[in-house]
Amino acid sequence: MSYEVKVKRLPGCEDVRLPQKMSALASGFDLHAAVSEPVTLGPGERALIPTGIAIAMPGELEAQIRPRSGLALKHGITCLNTPGTIDADYRGEIKVLLVNLGQAPFTIERNERIAQMVFQLVPPVRLAEVADLDETERGSGGFGHTGTQ
Repeated sequence: MSYEVKVKRLPGCEDVRLPQKMSALASGFDLHAAVSEPVTLGPGERALIPTGIAIAMPGELEAQIRPRSGLALKHGITCLNTPGTIDADYRGEIKVLLVNLGQAPFTIERNERIAQMVFQLVPPVRLAEVADLDETERGSGGFGHTGTQ
């Protein structure tokens, strides 16, 4: 089964590449920067980078914005709030919150691949308030309670 996701190129972004998969079996669509001029992130700096697109997708989907591994490995560039969630009813421009965790300034150019967008199914969920929850072996243990690092 496939789902249609409509992509709208925003005014002034006619030259910005649409999201695309870079290989046949890739799960993510690469997103491109729609900056009007280069943006340089110094070490520790962050910026909200426009992509020049908006999308409309069926209610069964969400889009997750994730870092590109090559940018993270080579330059320390990653996304904050990862994965970022785009809900099916959002119609604004997709923007990517990038941060430079590297040790050197990094410049983002127009049309540079900056992140990837992965679509996920969102199951219908109904929350039910109860007085008690069933017990499990784990209980309320969290944040490293198993001793693994």
